[in-house]
Amino acid sequence: MFKSTLLAHAQAMGLVITEPQAAQFERYHALLTEANGRMNLTRVPEDPAEAIDRNYLDCAAVLAGGFPAVERAVDVGSGAGFPGVPLSILLPDTHFVLIDALAKRVEFLKGVIDALGLNAEALHLRAEDAARKDELREAFDLATARAVAPMNVLSEYLLPFVRVGGWALALKGPGLEDELNQAEAAVATLGGRLERVQPLPIPGRDWDHRAAWIAKAAPTPEKYPRRSGVVEKRPL
Repeated sequence: MFKSTLLAHAQAMGLVITEPQAAQFERYHALLTEANGRMNLTRVPEDPAEAIDRNYLDCAAVLAGGFPAVERAVDVGSGAGFPGVPLSILLPDTHFVLIDALAKRVEFLKGVIDALGLNAEALHLRAEDAARKDELREAFDLATARAVAPMNVLSEYLLPFVRVGGWALALKGPGLEDELNQAEAAVATLGGRLERVQPLPIPGRDWDHRAAWIAKAAPTPEKYPRRSGVVEKRPL
């Protein structure tokens, strides 16, 4: 039931998901449902179709509009694994680094990576600290986040990870344009340039979800990101 629903909904979106990938999503759903009862990772709808659309295909929708070649990607504030785990399933040649500040979530993500055999790793770090590590700073083709922070804050979390020529990708809701207007100075200061806003429709759903693609046009100044707490309290 889960796999057939996933495959049918993905096909309606123009996404190609293989049978083995569908099995990975089914296993991920089982792991997430079980763990959620212990640690409240995220809302997991009881209706499989609702869970598929809201938790998995909502992340995968960014692939339906064309996607750049990505060798290394970082998912910041990964939480239950959104969007990093769905994207890792569907982009097996891309190495994903899933970063979260809460140890129990990182342990869950490590278990998912092992169980699904993903080309990924999970790190217990705050984004502000991680982006100052030599091996992580400006080391990725892509930095992603979903439901982490407003764009003026999120830009300071994502762009320091991205190499010049790479991308920051923020999955957002209908307020994205307003957030981008408020974040214009932050994006420019951090070396970014808004390239496009991508609609993320799910057939049969009335959700207004969108993604911001921010190109990394110049190196991020060394003083960013600022220390923990300052980014949220004093957005650029």
